[in-house]
Amino acid sequence: MHPMLVSTDSSTLKLVQQLCQALDTQGVSYCHWKSNAALDRSARGENDLDLLVSRPDVEQFTAILSRLQFKEARGSATKQVPGILSYYGYDREADKFVHVHTHYQLVLGHDMTKNYHLPIERAFFESAFQDSFFKIPVPELEFIVLVIRLVLKHSTWDAVLGRQAALSRSEQQELEYLQGLIEQARVPRILEQHLPFIGATFFDQCLQTLRPGCSLWTRLKAGQRLQRKLRAHSRRSLTSDVCLKYWRRTLGVYRRYILLCSPRKRLAKGGAIVALVGGDGAGKSTAVDGLYAWLSKFATIKVHLGKPTMSLSTLAIKATSKMCRLAGTFLNGKYSVQAAENKPYGFPGYLQSLRRVCIARDRYRTYARARRFASNGGLVICDRYPVPQITLMDGPQSDSRPNGGRAKWFARFLVQTERTYYQLLRVDPEIAVDRRTDGEEATVRARCQEIYEMDWRQTPAHVINAGRSKAEVLSDLKSIIWAEL
Repeated sequence: MHPMLVSTDSSTLKLVQQLCQALDTQGVSYCHWKSNAALDRSARGENDLDLLVSRPDVEQFTAILSRLQFKEARGSATKQVPGILSYYGYDREADKFVHVHTHYQLVLGHDMTKNYHLPIERAFFESAFQDSFFKIPVPELEFIVLVIRLVLKHSTWDAVLGRQAALSRSEQQELEYLQGLIEQARVPRILEQHLPFIGATFFDQCLQTLRPGCSLWTRLKAGQRLQRKLRAHSRRSLTSDVCLKYWRRTLGVYRRYILLCSPRKRLAKGGAIVALVGGDGAGKSTAVDGLYAWLSKFATIKVHLGKPTMSLSTLAIKATSKMCRLAGTFLNGKYSVQAAENKPYGFPGYLQSLRRVCIARDRYRTYARARRFASNGGLVICDRYPVPQITLMDGPQSDSRPNGGRAKWFARFLVQTERTYYQLLRVDPEIAVDRRTDGEEATVRARCQEIYEMDWRQTPAHVINAGRSKAEVLSDLKSIIWAEL
């Protein structure tokens, strides 16, 4: 009888408890196959849940994940491994993501390539016993696989050249922890039954190479020999695997230090645009920042469609307008970025109309960039969004044109061009959230009145009362958005 590794306490996330209970109720054959020395941290959502799932139960397993609102996320093509998938769930009470690292087959090796498949999944399922929440394998089997994993990761030439030969502190602690749990006599029997091509004698040699003081040459010999023994279970040849490691390592350095970017996972269902719409003082920008930080583990960007980044032409026209005002040459009107009055401004003059066209174009370009990002699987958080129901805050501002004159055609062209950009823009986002707030100041009431009094029931928008605390509002936003993604 093996000891329990995790005690039941209030720190275990509710979502993790629901997942484990559902797996047991449905009779899914699975086990938490590695890193069980830190299983308490996994139960708290601080580590991944590394679940090995039996293939006949895959449909039941994925149905359970779907019911609990777990979402599949995929990394770049270089990080995808056959038989290994990632699912993320959101625990609202703890405000934490739960990452279920799902394995349908045991694939081991260096993190860059995961080159070896150990066909001993059945042994894990047959030996698994129930812990406080999770099913876990017998420690002897976990110990054997851990030693193989560590030798493949740290005792090869490319690991030494890449300065990855030393075990990390957590790896050393896990090794010592499992050694304290195992029954030494059971290890040779398990090796003989499930991994006879490795054998007890060579396994002991591999274990010795992981101890402090072992010579580098002994470690490299053991690593090379283990790779030869696992050749029939490799995904690619040894030479190809080494070359691929160096290529991916070089590519990673280039992306991180030259391109200053790091590829993030994208939801398998595709990307989405999340738009926050509300009056002044509703806390849109604060909510956008909070949502962006929350979703930062995925490929996510944030944009401000009300105040887009200005192009060079917009900056030039803005500078010209300021120079004209300084010179005392006002052009028949007053410019405002927002159409914040119920009455139209009238024709503002040619220079200001041209500036409005440029701002409309800047908004459209920002929208097009956001739409492309979402179409490629990314998530976009929008601060404001031009929708047909809102006419006073975001939308065309040139409502009229001069009554006569030779330049009438040009004024008509400017007005029509501005409207055209907004027609191109007005496509409903995948998720729209209207943030109503009670008791606005008198100075912003006029700009909030249209949104506050609008009936959103015929739209896909979710209405949230923003008159509460920031934490409450952000919690509601997270729950709504995660359910819709």
